[in-house]
Amino acid sequence: MQQRAQAKSRFNKGVAGSLRRRSMQVIWGALGSGVLLAGCAESVQHTQDSRPSLTPRSLATTSSAVIYGQAPRAVPQAARAAVVSAREAMQRRQWEALPGYAEQARDDHELGGYPMYWYLRQLLNDPAQPVPTQQIYAFLQQNKNPYLENRLKSDWILASAKRGDFDTVRRIGTVASRTSEVDCAILQARFLGNGQVSAAQALDVFKPGDACWNMLGQLTAAKIITQEHLEPLLRDAVEYDSKASARRYAALAFSPAGLSSYDALMANPMGWLATQSGSANGELQQLRALAFSRLARQDRDGGAVFLETQGGALLSERNRQWAWTQFGLIAALNLEARADGWYRKAGQGFRLSDYNHAWRTRMALRQPAIDWKWVEQTIGMMGPEQQKEPVWVYWYGRARAGQGDTSGATSAWRSILYDHGFYGQLATEALGSKISVPPQPAEPSTAEINKIMTHEGLQRAIALFRLGWRPEAVGEWNFAIRGMNDRELMAAAEWALREQVYDRAINTSMLTKNDFNFRQRYLAPFEGRVSQQARAVGVDPAWVYGLIRQESRFVTAARSSVGASGLMQVMPGTAQLVARKLGLSYSNANDFDTNTLLGTSYLKMTLDDLNGSEVLATAGYNAGPNRAKRWRDSLSQPLEGAIFAETIPFTETRLYVKHVMSNATWYDAQFSGRSQSLVQRLGQVRP
Repeated sequence: MQQRAQAKSRFNKGVAGSLRRRSMQVIWGALGSGVLLAGCAESVQHTQDSRPSLTPRSLATTSSAVIYGQAPRAVPQAARAAVVSAREAMQRRQWEALPGYAEQARDDHELGGYPMYWYLRQLLNDPAQPVPTQQIYAFLQQNKNPYLENRLKSDWILASAKRGDFDTVRRIGTVASRTSEVDCAILQARFLGNGQVSAAQALDVFKPGDACWNMLGQLTAAKIITQEHLEPLLRDAVEYDSKASARRYAALAFSPAGLSSYDALMANPMGWLATQSGSANGELQQLRALAFSRLARQDRDGGAVFLETQGGALLSERNRQWAWTQFGLIAALNLEARADGWYRKAGQGFRLSDYNHAWRTRMALRQPAIDWKWVEQTIGMMGPEQQKEPVWVYWYGRARAGQGDTSGATSAWRSILYDHGFYGQLATEALGSKISVPPQPAEPSTAEINKIMTHEGLQRAIALFRLGWRPEAVGEWNFAIRGMNDRELMAAAEWALREQVYDRAINTSMLTKNDFNFRQRYLAPFEGRVSQQARAVGVDPAWVYGLIRQESRFVTAARSSVGASGLMQVMPGTAQLVARKLGLSYSNANDFDTNTLLGTSYLKMTLDDLNGSEVLATAGYNAGPNRAKRWRDSLSQPLEGAIFAETIPFTETRLYVKHVMSNATWYDAQFSGRSQSLVQRLGQVRP
């Protein structure tokens, strides 16, 4: 919540946290959910001199087909108790106990595979241990859980790649639901096996991580990845101030002497640039451009003068243009009006990151007198895919309308009405309509829900949710819903809703392509208790529900990586402050009623402190009210709420505000039964 927007580790709404810790009595009450296929880890017998045959079943690609079986059935209590004990042993790092629990859990047809999976995963992740090949083969042949099969194969690929055993990586082949790390390991294995790997394939899957860095290094050494490919990666990392990644790109891109210069310019760009004179090409020209990018972060005023007077002598034309965008970007992130002038000075016709393209357009929108032709031009400089994003389609329409082209504006706005988010809503209003809940599809029938409840993967996920094991449960759930059609997704969402697994209900329903069930997508649980508390403190219930949907997805025990907790993700310091003002005990901040009271009270305090602006208060709830005040104080005149939201400097807060305000509008439409206006809710932000 407050002041966490800069935290590097963010709360993953789908995975982090646990719904609740249940007593053993409640755990046994959860045993009625089951699946058709038995088995998970049978007793594993293996010797050093025998190797199971490599059958197609053991290493075949995991099927993405939706698997149905029987209705939920009971699990033997002793078998489930063994799974519970195995997880406790895993958390205590008592790895040697897991095979025994795996044997005891074999009759748990839902979760019996987990103890042996946890054991094998640990062996794979321990570089001091040999790869447990025989046990893995046995597990893959006996296990009937496709999700665990996929996870174990992925773990095996990464462990083998880390050990340099790319023959095994090739033998395992591809897996379903891969990560970028797994993709990188597979590509590197293909390359080392004399397979064809292109730079485009490698760059398409690359994300910073051990396996991907290893692949990138290998392909760079083989000259498949060249300076042409590394330059934009390095520039974007320096621009985004990702120092660790930038240093690794630099190590691949530069000679030893060049790398030494890189380190010097990153530490003291002006000092390093003072040693430069005359024209330069190749590596030195690249280093000079990076030095100006770094200088923009350290000394915008002096750096801009130096670029103006010396840039022509030190940089090529395109690098000089790019350097001006670096000054424009840093000024934009500080909401300085001069950013637009620096962007205009840069011109066009050179490569720019999507991130910087976006900020060039944002600063064009933020000018006191908007030059709509320039807004249109900045959007036209973006790449084709970025131009298609609803945000830029909407502003392109505004730019056309601002120049009198009603037809062009209408065409643009109509093209994004499929988007039920922030910009689809704004486009609806721009076309002259108010925002209403669209016609709703038929609700999932009893037959559809009964069928989805025979889905083996979802049965496992529900069993895990009932145990409060959210990380495992979310993984099983997400793996299970792959390939489902709209009716199946809505039925699965309905099952999650009945189980009070609200985040899965929302996220699953959001995946439908043609049928949009707003009762599921914008569910409002807790029988009016939230609305009652919101009204009691004087804030709009629809706004509160919109905020909770974004904060915690209604997971009452959610806890973020920076300490925010509960339904409204209240930070500890904020909870203490508000509790003192209300005369409450802080110790019970995670209790439903207490958390809701603290969250809504803080929201009301923030709203009052920010002159009743929901946009500002929403930003303040996420990033802290002082930051919201600074962003407001940067204005020289009233600003349209949509432009203010789009130009919030923190990416997390910018997205957060747009989601919350969009959510609130849909909730208001549902609660009132009347059409609503997002434009009116956003209002104007005044200095």
